[in-house]
Amino acid sequence: MAQSFVPQQPGQPPSTPPPSTPPPGTPPHGTSPPGAHPATSEATRLLCAGAYLDDGFRDAVIDELYVHEERFAAPSLGYDASRVLAHALRARRVELGWAAGVLALWIVAFPLTKGLVVLLVVPFLVLGIARWIRGRAVAAVTPIYRLVPAFLLRWYGRIMLFQGALFLLLLALGDEESRWELLGDLSEAGEVLGFLALLAAEEVWGVGRLEAWITIAVPLLVAWAVAVQRGQFARALTQELSKERFPDQRADPAEQAEGARSRRLRDRIRIEQHARLVMYGADDPFCGAGEPYEPWSLSIELRPRKDLDGKAPEPLDNSAIMRHVVPLVEALRVPSPHGSPQIQAAVRDRLRDLEIDEVVFLPVDGLPARTAAPYTPEGFEAHRSGSIEEGGETRRHFLRIRVGGWGEEIVTTVFVRVHTQGGMLMLEVAPHVLRPVKPLYRYADRIAHRYRHNHHFGKAVWALGQTPRSAGQAVVTLWRALGHAWRLLTAGHAHALPEGPAVSVRELGSDDDASLFQEMDVSRYLKSVQDRVANGVTVALREAGYETAEFEQKIVHVAEGGTFIENTKGNVTLGNHNTVTNKSFTTSTPGGNRG
Repeated sequence: MAQSFVPQQPGQPPSTPPPSTPPPGTPPHGTSPPGAHPATSEATRLLCAGAYLDDGFRDAVIDELYVHEERFAAPSLGYDASRVLAHALRARRVELGWAAGVLALWIVAFPLTKGLVVLLVVPFLVLGIARWIRGRAVAAVTPIYRLVPAFLLRWYGRIMLFQGALFLLLLALGDEESRWELLGDLSEAGEVLGFLALLAAEEVWGVGRLEAWITIAVPLLVAWAVAVQRGQFARALTQELSKERFPDQRADPAEQAEGARSRRLRDRIRIEQHARLVMYGADDPFCGAGEPYEPWSLSIELRPRKDLDGKAPEPLDNSAIMRHVVPLVEALRVPSPHGSPQIQAAVRDRLRDLEIDEVVFLPVDGLPARTAAPYTPEGFEAHRSGSIEEGGETRRHFLRIRVGGWGEEIVTTVFVRVHTQGGMLMLEVAPHVLRPVKPLYRYADRIAHRYRHNHHFGKAVWALGQTPRSAGQAVVTLWRALGHAWRLLTAGHAHALPEGPAVSVRELGSDDDASLFQEMDVSRYLKSVQDRVANGVTVALREAGYETAEFEQKIVHVAEGGTFIENTKGNVTLGNHNTVTNKSFTTSTPGGNRG
């Protein structure tokens, strides 16, 4: 059996054995981030904030990790999915309570006002339809066929709302003559509101000042409820999720307010998310690692060197090659020589926190239950030793090299796999990048601070602006929660055959773009790691007694850091003044790049 070659991770004394009973949320030995625990990383904090700010993200997290009990959790690189789930469930409980209260307030208002509240409901409905037609896109890119009807409906709803509010005030404060005068004006204008006001007139349903005052009070009470809910979310963002308090996981209210199902699933997520055994679905085996970043592979013929004097080259298996690659990659943690030890120790390059470990990708097909996955140390070692040399199609062994930067907002992961077969060596390199979390989550501190420190008039104006959509939003919230509950009761997820992860919490909350600084860091990490991997393979070939010329020709450093790589799409050169040669033609590119 092949021996493990995983090096000692940074920040961990070589003589320290792995704890027998790690605390909840602690990753397995050899994979824990050296700078901070994943549950206290900045990426985790911002994803938890996103659970309060983005209802779509919150529902997706709950659906993936709480409703679909049969799905394995995707690898959590630099964050803790179980803590994000805890805050998603807490945010939903708060939102459900207020949604039920707001909807109940609108329903009770109908009998209490004898139907007079319809003077507000209809304009609110028109404003909601206008908002739905316009969509969430900014005006600069919203199609004209959406902008025009949305604009007309929005102003029509505002005019109706103004007329209804004026009628209610006259009904509450004015005399009978002024009420009938306004009612006549509305009816003559042919407005829909005039017809509604006629139905609500005193001689029809017997409404009076009391009903008018109750109708006026309803939107004010709804605005108060909306403001209190917003205040609760803002306090959560500025207190429990503040940078000062978030590292204290035991004091987090979301971690303590959990039921039996939530506790059981979160314990299961803690086992799976940082394990070196990756249970995957066939559709997306690298789920959780981010977007592929120019993956490549190459193969070469293993030819003995001519200077061996008749000696046979040493056997070269996959483990032997990896044992040469690991020390070179591990050396990236060491700062270059500086003028003094103090200056060298002050280097903060994220490559110092580079993590290296072995992972085995195992398909979920054939498992009778999610709990049957072999996450024990003995189970992992059996699959690791069996997969490293077999070169199988479904069970695959990778060396995983990870660099977490920008508070784990930029995660660069390189998966390396080598295999020797039939006198050939195959090298596969699959870089993946997790980009920063969405801007809305990154600005959570600013949003919450601005709301909490705004004056009362500003808060009141904001809350009143949200009142027209409050009933519709409450219905949507309750409908989504009912859908989750219905699927829990009827879909049979608890006893279904296990599935691989469908989505990753981190990928759900990731932005599509990164800053120029972050992209430069990603490029630097990838170039450094891939260069060391290539050098390690070269050293392994040379020391085993094999020719390296062919391999060196396929990975060649040229001017300005250009690299020649044979990938699945052909030959690619980066840089100027390069020459590309294959079986069919030779092309010189003195003025630019060709491939």
